[in-house]
Amino acid sequence: MSHETRRALVTGSAGFIGYHLCKELLDAGFEVIGFDGMTDYYDVNLKRRRHQNLLQNPAFRATEARLEDLDALRETFEDARPDIVIHLAAQAGVRYSLENPRSYVETNILGTFNLLECAKEAAPQHLLMASTSSVYGANTDMPFVETHMTDTPLTLYAATKKSNENMAHAYAHLWGLPITMFRFFTVYGPYGRPDLALFKFAKAALEGRPIDVYNHGNMSRDFTYVSDLVKAVRLLIDAAPEPVDARTTPIEGDTLSPVGPHRVVNIGNGQNVPLMDFISEIERSLSMEIEKNFMDMQMGDVPGTWANSDLLERLTGYRPDTPVSEGIDRFIEWYLDYYDVKRS
Repeated sequence: MSHETRRALVTGSAGFIGYHLCKELLDAGFEVIGFDGMTDYYDVNLKRRRHQNLLQNPAFRATEARLEDLDALRETFEDARPDIVIHLAAQAGVRYSLENPRSYVETNILGTFNLLECAKEAAPQHLLMASTSSVYGANTDMPFVETHMTDTPLTLYAATKKSNENMAHAYAHLWGLPITMFRFFTVYGPYGRPDLALFKFAKAALEGRPIDVYNHGNMSRDFTYVSDLVKAVRLLIDAAPEPVDARTTPIEGDTLSPVGPHRVVNIGNGQNVPLMDFISEIERSLSMEIEKNFMDMQMGDVPGTWANSDLLERLTGYRPDTPVSEGIDRFIEWYLDYYDVKRS
């Protein structure tokens, strides 16, 4: 089958990252089948707009159903006959997992189990699954390397994602299913989620409200621009983990399992950006000062994240590099246009 006609099934296609990934794959000549539950965790209109944009391309089609609905998922797999599966659908958000933990177990554990069962039957060339920098938990040894310990999750969200990594490893071992887990770091950009910091900060500032700054601003994040992230995922498609008996020269720092085609890869910008610097860039982009409520650390939050993306570069020749200033400008431009906001 030629590269141009490869079929990719993307779960979470109406989500922030899913939307950008589907666009990236369509531009690369893939046929893309989306699958999204359209849950109301945040504004469903934003999700619908993303799908509407994707549906302008005849190579995209989508099913609206939940991962928990095994019959609908199985039917989608049978109809799609995917060469590549990229599993992004999840109950997202670190903080919401304190309020509604059950939704994380239902979607992230049971839903991912359903997906693994369908993938086992469909036997795609490569299954790529989203994990998160949150799995590093209480680890303070930065930058985070894939081989660091991930046994101290601080939220149920992080615990479900670590469980997904473990479940995927078992399926890779038992059924020879090539699986790459990618851990991404604080993704931001146009069409972003309203519960993420940049969106909340920009919205509050433009509405003349103060922003909540946790841990009194003593935090840092590895902010990764969404276009960089999805480019990395697209390149990882062609870096499927090899079966145990077909391996040649080992790659330095590889996380390839000794007992199955399973690998874990960080995708981050490789910059440790202080939160107050990030806020300063938003103020610069908006040409305004933002009033700040300095608050204590939130339960389950971590003071810092920072990715080592060496393995990603060794596998794909690529590493994310969009500066925060540029990424914020692109987001602000999108936000003002999408919500038809005039600069004051």
